[in-house]
Amino acid sequence: MVEILKEFIDTSGIAAIKGQDLIMIGIALIFIYLAIYKKYEPYLLIPIAFGMLLVNLPLNGLMEESGLLKILYKGIEYGIYPPLIFLGVGASTDFGPLIANPKSMLLGAAAQLGIFSAFLGALFLGYASTESASIGIIGGADGPTAIYLTSQLADHLLGPIALAAYSYMALVPVIQPPIIRLFTTKEERLIKMKQLRHVTKLEKVLFPIVVTIVVILLVPTASPLVGMLMFGNLAKESGVVPNLVEVAKNALMYGITIVLGLTVGAKADAQTLLDPRTLGIIALGLVAFAIGTAGGTLFGKLMCKVTKGEINPMIGAAGVSAVPMAARVVQKVGQEEDPSNFLLMHAMGPNVAGVIGSAVAAGVLLNFFG
Repeated sequence: MVEILKEFIDTSGIAAIKGQDLIMIGIALIFIYLAIYKKYEPYLLIPIAFGMLLVNLPLNGLMEESGLLKILYKGIEYGIYPPLIFLGVGASTDFGPLIANPKSMLLGAAAQLGIFSAFLGALFLGYASTESASIGIIGGADGPTAIYLTSQLADHLLGPIALAAYSYMALVPVIQPPIIRLFTTKEERLIKMKQLRHVTKLEKVLFPIVVTIVVILLVPTASPLVGMLMFGNLAKESGVVPNLVEVAKNALMYGITIVLGLTVGAKADAQTLLDPRTLGIIALGLVAFAIGTAGGTLFGKLMCKVTKGEINPMIGAAGVSAVPMAARVVQKVGQEEDPSNFLLMHAMGPNVAGVIGSAVAAGVLLNFFG
């Protein structure tokens, strides 16, 4: 009986588990805690954390050639899942604030400064150009875009980059407020903006069509992300295919999020994530996100000066792609200064511009290094 028990233990995962596996299991459990009890992006963090938990339990075979998660991972390898997420985002996003205030597109562009600064920083630290491009895209705070670009350029870094991108998205309410306050004065934070003009249905229908044509003609490599984003939005604004819109923004997007999260988490094994270079990637990602927030805010200050106080510079911080978390942060910080100040819709303009901007930035990097 003792021999049978010993043989059972020797062939189980208990005998094969290592210290680094235990560390990764602990990290996965921390992420699960943050998702459930702190509500940090639970729809994203729970599947990612559970995928991380699964892959770091030894001998399960889930990421071996015929394993379940390895098969599901093909959707990332072939660049399928992120564009489908963008389809759902487009179907659930109102581009009205951006159309009503086209100047906010500049704020979304300014917030992409984090992407290119981190790219240059990674090159300086000795990362390959493809790795640097993948690291830089973390600064856009756009998980699907980060996954798409990394899967095309530096697949071996997918685990840490996806984890960093989604972690910083989840931590937007923690990271952004101090940066916003650092670069703005109390008087600037108190600025109230004029109500946005009414946007017609024709404008909303034409917007995704025009953006698709212009962006893809200029940056063809951005077509998977921009194309799906704008298709989803056109379906929404057309008003004639409500069932398609309902599926795209709910069943499809959440279904893909489950598979995407599990498979991305399954790339975060101990050997990859505990590598010192990986820790450097996570640090660079944080710097990129901070610079993106600062870049948008500082450009907002410039626009505030040019328009003689018509624009609250805080809305520039929403130019990162974390929709709608970044816009909500701007609203929260504004109401802490003045409870009667409502900046959410104004912040949504640069916020959705940031989604487009990060997709275009990914296309540009893919064009140069793909």
